[in-house]
Amino acid sequence: MVNEKPEWESVVRELRRLYPNARCELNFVSPFQLLIATVLSAQCTDVRVNEVTARLFAKYPTVHEMLSLEQAALAEEIRSLGLFRHKARNILALCRVLCERFACDVPRTIEELTELPGVGRKTASVVVNNAFGVPALAVDTHVFRVAKRLGWADGKTPFAVEQELRALLPDAMWGEVHHLLIWHGRRLCYARCPLCVACPLRELVACRVVGGRQL
Repeated sequence: MVNEKPEWESVVRELRRLYPNARCELNFVSPFQLLIATVLSAQCTDVRVNEVTARLFAKYPTVHEMLSLEQAALAEEIRSLGLFRHKARNILALCRVLCERFACDVPRTIEELTELPGVGRKTASVVVNNAFGVPALAVDTHVFRVAKRLGWADGKTPFAVEQELRALLPDAMWGEVHHLLIWHGRRLCYARCPLCVACPLRELVACRVVGGRQL
């Protein structure tokens, strides 16, 4: 059961102190590039995605240039990433839908974005928040894990956890908290062997981790 009164305000203050530069770590200069980078980030690190997109976007920075590629050629461009054939197929398919239905522009709502091939709710939330400043709370593996350990959520699915976090936090903070939880999950609150001894949040909440295992 979720803690009845999570001390989320003090936790957020501490996370802000720990990670004053918390932000999206994918490199992009347009909503389209963020959309593509986020699709590519599935089962890959942001560091690796940035290495690939630096080359990819230098040659194919917009939807029009991307559509000039054959699927095999795009797959070769992103070959070093996991699921590269599947991602190449989805990227070209979503590019076609963008031009057929949205005048080659990236839509600004989660509902429209999730109509694109290969775009789920998490990807859509990342795009609308970071590209357009729309309040959204993407729940990836780090947000899912850290939110549950903090007692902020106990849902069994990312969507359930998202709904709990949206109910807990002011909408103006959704994007910021998303980044703070990701940074904490990547730097201290690991899935395996979290660094609880070094975590300043241990003084603020009864974290749901005992002996390196999540309760």
